[in-house]
Amino acid sequence: MIKEDKELVRKIKELKKKRNAIILAHNYQLPEVQDIADFRGDSLELSRIAAKTDAQVIVFCGVYFMAETASILSPDKKVIMPDTSAGCPMANMMSADDLRMLKQKHPQAVAVGYVNTSAEVKAELDYCCTSTNAVAVVNALKDKKEIIFIPDKYLADYVSKKSGRKLIIWNGFCPTHVKILPEDLKREKKFHPKAKIMVHPECLSSVVALADAVLSTSQMAKFAKESPAKEFIVGTEAGLVYRLKQDNPDKEFYPASERAVCPNMKRTTQEKVLWALEELKDEVKVPDEIRKKARLAIERMLAIV
Repeated sequence: MIKEDKELVRKIKELKKKRNAIILAHNYQLPEVQDIADFRGDSLELSRIAAKTDAQVIVFCGVYFMAETASILSPDKKVIMPDTSAGCPMANMMSADDLRMLKQKHPQAVAVGYVNTSAEVKAELDYCCTSTNAVAVVNALKDKKEIIFIPDKYLADYVSKKSGRKLIIWNGFCPTHVKILPEDLKREKKFHPKAKIMVHPECLSSVVALADAVLSTSQMAKFAKESPAKEFIVGTEAGLVYRLKQDNPDKEFYPASERAVCPNMKRTTQEKVLWALEELKDEVKVPDEIRKKARLAIERMLAIV
């Protein structure tokens, strides 16, 4: 580590203590950001961890909907983002108005939504879900005739196949995950025949079909640790490879595609974290009326799983 970086990290640690702050980094963040984080993980997982801490300030290194979720679960804490322009294209593919119109078209349907949505969309949902528990949430709704599942059509396809339920879906997707193609997996498998293929359910259905395991990022971290395999092909945003290597220095990890990089996830830097701690902005605060409704959808999910 170069001298300036050490000084920067020292300042961040000092300010963190002074502000009674914690730093959360999503698994797709830059290595330098993961290195200074108190916790790394999936978006909801991080928000739940933060809610249980005594920290007064949450510095969320991720994309905007994640900081909103932290605000929903920790209304008494100050949630700040080092770069509020870091958005999620998938989350932006559906507005609260879009969901309201979909619900009007299907008045008997129960609305289930991926956590990768805005707070306003979550407030219109009956149930939230994560990539880890989406199948369990849909399976728990056996008595419901119709289920709306938004916004990701590829996660919806995976859930539909696993649950045997026909879902009413939205045409949303993750632009990063759809860059991973079946030929990428076949190529990597040719180079690394003993490697296990793990992919995220946001991937194309044709990619999911080639996987040994279909997992969320935190599940991938667990799977890599517990599996006897020594090599893995990683079918998700390339940033996860850094965490996997850190956690398992004796194993090898190969990104399924070098193209699978989310530019929004790479906006956060150590400098921006320092500035956020110095100025305590930009704050992400979900209005009370939206927060309470959105929290209800999350709590209903947690009651199931």
